[in-house]
Amino acid sequence: MTAIYKRELRSFFHSFIGWLFVAVTLFIMGIYFTVFNMLAGYPTISYVLQSIVFLFIITIPILTMRTLAEERKYKTDQLILTAPISVGRIVAAKYLALVTVFAIPTVIIGLTPPFLAIAGDFQIGLSYTALLGFFLYGCLGLAIGLFLSSLTESVVISAVLTLVALFVGYIMSGLCSVISNLSTNHIMEIFTKILYCFDMVGRFDSLCTGYLQIEAIAYYVTFTAFVLICTVQSIQKRRYAVSGRGIKLGAYSTANILVAAILTIVINLGLNYVPDQYTSIDVTANKIYTLTEDTVQTIEGLTQDITIYVLADETSKDSDLDKTLQQFKGLSKHISVEYINPVANPKFYYKYTDIEPVSNSLIVVGPYDNVVVDYNDIYAYEFNYATYQSEIVGYDGEGQVISAITRASSEDIPKFYIVSGHDELPFDERFTGALDKENVAYETISLYAVDAIPEDADGIILNAPTSDYSADDVEKVQAYLEKGGNALIIPTWTNERMDNFEQILGYYGVSVVEGMIVENDPGSYYQSPYYLIPFIQQDSITEKIGNGVVFAPFSRGLSYDEDSVDAYYQPLLTTSSSAFSKTDMSDSEDYRMSDADIEGPFVISMKAEKLTQSGESSQAIIVATEQMFTANADDVVPGYNVKLFSSMVSSLVERENSLAVPVKYYEIGNLIFSARAVYIVGIVSVIVIPIGCLIVGLVIWLRRRKR
Repeated sequence: MTAIYKRELRSFFHSFIGWLFVAVTLFIMGIYFTVFNMLAGYPTISYVLQSIVFLFIITIPILTMRTLAEERKYKTDQLILTAPISVGRIVAAKYLALVTVFAIPTVIIGLTPPFLAIAGDFQIGLSYTALLGFFLYGCLGLAIGLFLSSLTESVVISAVLTLVALFVGYIMSGLCSVISNLSTNHIMEIFTKILYCFDMVGRFDSLCTGYLQIEAIAYYVTFTAFVLICTVQSIQKRRYAVSGRGIKLGAYSTANILVAAILTIVINLGLNYVPDQYTSIDVTANKIYTLTEDTVQTIEGLTQDITIYVLADETSKDSDLDKTLQQFKGLSKHISVEYINPVANPKFYYKYTDIEPVSNSLIVVGPYDNVVVDYNDIYAYEFNYATYQSEIVGYDGEGQVISAITRASSEDIPKFYIVSGHDELPFDERFTGALDKENVAYETISLYAVDAIPEDADGIILNAPTSDYSADDVEKVQAYLEKGGNALIIPTWTNERMDNFEQILGYYGVSVVEGMIVENDPGSYYQSPYYLIPFIQQDSITEKIGNGVVFAPFSRGLSYDEDSVDAYYQPLLTTSSSAFSKTDMSDSEDYRMSDADIEGPFVISMKAEKLTQSGESSQAIIVATEQMFTANADDVVPGYNVKLFSSMVSSLVERENSLAVPVKYYEIGNLIFSARAVYIVGIVSVIVIPIGCLIVGLVIWLRRRKR
């Protein structure tokens, strides 16, 4: 076996084919690597691998076409067929030689993650999982090429058959979706599931998303083994014919192939019934597909039945969303997931909504409510001004599903009123969306239009008024607070006097420090001394942040009476001791402290709790910058500002756990390379290495021709 392996390996690198395969693979990889990783700064090589996998359709047929077909053509296979070595070992030797050739560019590609990690945070786990999928995909393609080469003595026919087989495997996922949409009868569904077995790309794509799946790995390994067994039986048939025992071959060959096919099917089907938590590992840096601890606790505590209907055929389902749903299902016996083919059941959604949901949308049915989760809300999008297209930047499957489940299973939904009528700055949609996820109903209210804050208010939000409240407005707010009402209060910088509004803060013994905070500690601000990265103080509200950070631009300071006997104060966010409040903003670019400025440190967010005269407890959370609750600020620290906001709301409605799970963003920050580094790496990866391989291969081939 070793002799055959060495002979095959030498033949690849003595005949130029091996060098050509390596050079072409590295050339195409180098182009995509330079564009995606060096120029665009993508922190993973999965995009590169997904982009170059089409190359297998061309390169694998060229590499495998001569392996067995040429020997059969020139009758040199007779030596193998009569040799005192098993056919299995012969096939294994030839296959391992092919894999060795393929492993060379794969190993070179595998050297790129450590290099890229030098430039910033890099998705190491995701990159090597994608590389594993790339290698296994290629190994299956090589096995198919070897098998088809054993069926003919024509090199051209072998290459064409392999190309067709790999092309079919490449487009099978899309083909299955088309067939399932064209016909909905039971027979076609079974036929589609059979065709799905030949989808070679789908499993690779799932590995590229950040899931290390045993199911995907088992698919490639078992089907590769099955194809190699078929190759052995193909050669064995001719070996029996040579020895004059062809009669026995039919039963022998069929029985072995049948046993191998059954084992392959049993293994792959069996893994489908094993819960994902036992067969999948989330290798993304942001743990995009791992349910948070709060979600796990909430689902495990369910006592009522929830049914999640997915408006999609199983062959066209979103694999990432399905994995999330299966995790939910595995946590509680009260959760069931059913796929509804919208083509076969076009009126199914009529019972739950008047608006037709898009494909892969969810309908969550519980004892108290039915909630429709639009598929477009499962992912976060961002407009790319370079391509003028919207791109997916984050996954929100967990957040949308847990919110829908808790709403469908909750009898009482808390309600907040957002106060308007004082030229308030707009409340960012990302944060009103967090209220939805937190299952908090909200409504805008103008104080001049009502006699009092409604009785059903669980809390009010006073967000960034730029004109002062009237005395009557203040009276209504304080009357609500005196009854034990809760409030999220967010003052903002304005040139107008806000004496009445400040009376509301004064109800808790809190006042706003004059001026705008300038941070002198370089580790406590981002880009500008006004863009604060505050210290997070320990509290049940802030513990949801974990090891993350929040971004609080253009903050003001808060002061309060620490010796108050009827109020309790807990700072949440604070500045460093070197911060000061700049009172003269006419020269905002002068970051030096003057005699008129106020020395820090400062509290920029706090929790205040007051015992009212009626014996009730009124709680307020005060944040001294409305800019913290904007999408732009949240993007600087992906998701942490929203997470803090959700935790604040959860505290005001007296929930132990926040129900809102922020969008989990794919990116962990782009890599940054100098133009010189991009140029050098591009030249080396696209030109120097591929051409070097071709020159070496050509020199070796020409020398052998002269002998």
